[in-house]
Amino acid sequence: MEILYLHGFASGPRSTKARFFSDRFSAVGIKVHTPDLNAPDFRNLTLTSQLKIVTDSLLQIKDQSRLVLMGSSMGGLLATIAAQNLASPKQLILLAPGFNLFHRWSELIDQAKLKEWEETGVSEFYHYALGANAQLSYQFIVDARSHKTDQFMVNIPTLVFHGKDDTVVPVQESIVFKEENPDLVELDILDDGHQLVSSLERIWYRTCKFLEIA
Repeated sequence: MEILYLHGFASGPRSTKARFFSDRFSAVGIKVHTPDLNAPDFRNLTLTSQLKIVTDSLLQIKDQSRLVLMGSSMGGLLATIAAQNLASPKQLILLAPGFNLFHRWSELIDQAKLKEWEETGVSEFYHYALGANAQLSYQFIVDARSHKTDQFMVNIPTLVFHGKDDTVVPVQESIVFKEENPDLVELDILDDGHQLVSSLERIWYRTCKFLEIA
């Protein structure tokens, strides 16, 4: 078994969750791949650019028959897209997956700011991996419109964790995903927010059961 872990938006391969799961999986002899989805830089990041990195990362995994895709937030969205279009993983594990991206961003971002972003071509977001604000091109929004980010149907066992107090990706997104895939999706609603850092031990315990790790 090998894990391909995809970090979230404005994050990186050394995030709290990425390091937690890399350490835990490594301790039981499971190799974890954690690509930097910001490459070549955050300014030009799009869903398409990130999926290209996922594709390149998959080429490094020789035996994909036991591949598990795991993703957090936007990484969870990417993992779901990749599972349908790029790879045939054995299982999916999603942490607060960022479904319905374009619609959510249109609601989360003030319309005046969205218009300014379109007119100037760039906007600033706090980047957790950098510890500072970083510019992102409006091409991110343009590109997002070309990708399907909701109403996913999966054909492999999928485990989803979502905080009931998530203000970034409403838990309802995962509830709908579960309702649309009742036989293959397990949903664990946690007493937590979007980051899920308070629930890592529980998530690890459930993940071990899901993957049948002793």
